[in-house]
Amino acid sequence: MLRSLYIQNYALIERLDIDFENGFSVITGETGAGKSIILGAIGLLLGQRADVKSIRRGTAKCIIEARFDVSACGMQSYFSQNEIDYDSECILRREVAVSGKSRAFINDSPVSLAQMKELGEQLIDIHSQHQNLLLNTEGFQLNVLDILAQNEPLLSTYQTSYNDWKQICRCLDDVLAQVERDKADEDYVRFQLQQLNEAALRADEQDELEQESSVLSHAEEIKAALYRTEQMLTSDEGGLLSTLKDCQGVLNGLERVYPPASELASRIESTYIELKDVAQEVTDREEETEFSPERLDEVNNRLNLIYSLEQKHHVDTVEALLALAEDYSARLAAITSSDDRIVELQAKRDAYHTKIMELAAELTKCRLQAARRLEKQMAVRLSLLGMPNARFVVESGARKEPGLHGMDTVRFLFSANKNGMLRDISSVASGGEIARVMLSVKAVIAGAVKLPTIVFDEIDTGVSGEIADRMADIMQEMGNEGRQVISITHLPQIAARGRAHYKVYKEDNDTETRSFIRRLSSEERVEELAHMLSGAVLTDAALNNARALLSTGSSDNKPLNTHKTI
Repeated sequence: MLRSLYIQNYALIERLDIDFENGFSVITGETGAGKSIILGAIGLLLGQRADVKSIRRGTAKCIIEARFDVSACGMQSYFSQNEIDYDSECILRREVAVSGKSRAFINDSPVSLAQMKELGEQLIDIHSQHQNLLLNTEGFQLNVLDILAQNEPLLSTYQTSYNDWKQICRCLDDVLAQVERDKADEDYVRFQLQQLNEAALRADEQDELEQESSVLSHAEEIKAALYRTEQMLTSDEGGLLSTLKDCQGVLNGLERVYPPASELASRIESTYIELKDVAQEVTDREEETEFSPERLDEVNNRLNLIYSLEQKHHVDTVEALLALAEDYSARLAAITSSDDRIVELQAKRDAYHTKIMELAAELTKCRLQAARRLEKQMAVRLSLLGMPNARFVVESGARKEPGLHGMDTVRFLFSANKNGMLRDISSVASGGEIARVMLSVKAVIAGAVKLPTIVFDEIDTGVSGEIADRMADIMQEMGNEGRQVISITHLPQIAARGRAHYKVYKEDNDTETRSFIRRLSSEERVEELAHMLSGAVLTDAALNNARALLSTGSSDNKPLNTHKTI
């Protein structure tokens, strides 16, 4: 339950710090006094988008903080799953800076807005006037039935299976589309693969052929250079080998009188052996180097084939062509095996479809039972609210295909009169009737939802007199069921029923306007109700009427004498 609310520098509020009571409380105030501002601030704690224009002029940031008693809410699992320290008192805080930066905290732990929204929606429900429009939306109507049927676990299981089914369907569609494209290209792919296979390419082949082509193109030049090198090495007259042999002989002759000559001679011998080996290799290469126009044509033709394939397929290497051939081969294999893949996916799709249809049937059964209970309870509550002949019917139908929420279609039909035709609520109900229908729906589902705090923002719009009194009975009853109910109202019949009564007002000075809220004492409540009954001028009759209204409230809801201003 909401224990306290602190607001700083938000819109017209400089600083607000107010405590709230259990049970049924009311908030009153003139139009424009700031009631919607307070709801807007609470909305920030429910993850709503922050508008920097709402920050009070001349300040750096706004702060909204609410304290909730969650001791009886059974929310330990939420705190554990989100790694937040649990305490029976939960604090939600939101800070919005003029720069647009927003920060959210739960029990002083930084959290995301999604986490704050998830927790906030379990703690407080704000019913504003525009939500009456939800009465005619299928999503809201299905949600009402699911709440009454307590379908959350079943619906969650269904939606998980539904999402799996949709994913398999998308995968199957992708495979079918790919197969269709591949089969259209099959002849092309097969031809390209055949051409690459016929080329019998080898890795590194291009480098080898390019080198051989260069040798063949310069064969005569190479052969002449090798022959000249051979002559310089092996010639009997002035050849290097012959000269080295003579050097070795000279040094060997000195060995007897000059011992170091032996080592020098040995080194020359090693050089001689190495050069002799080089000379032999030069001779062999010179003999094997021959100009062959036929082989040159063969090499160049092979290179031209490789170059043309590379240009055709927009690659630069034989390795890339080989990789492309592997890709073509894989595509052909996929086309060949696609039928097996399609059969496999179709089997999975059908299995998931069978499962979700079974779960959808369970949802339908639960919703139909909840619909009958809702119709009976709505008939009772609408009769208490001055519509004894009203008819409220839940019309159910089936979709052609499963949807995220099952196979059901739902329409809430309504007629305020005994012989009236049942139609969609929005087309036959007046503003006052819609308010009564919505309050009845909220009262019916309140117990199933188990929300600790419900705020009604002028749900009494369009009603007055005895009907307002009966609406107050319902909200008072909801507050007496261990739930905190706060009603923002302009009707004295409802305002008189609150266990606590808060007034929102604003004050002007030379530079600005500020909004305030305070809890009224017993005597202040009398005056506030009298103003609501008679206007600005207080009369004895209005004061007496106000006291009479207050006296009709139950003893549980008589106001306390505490008085707090801000």
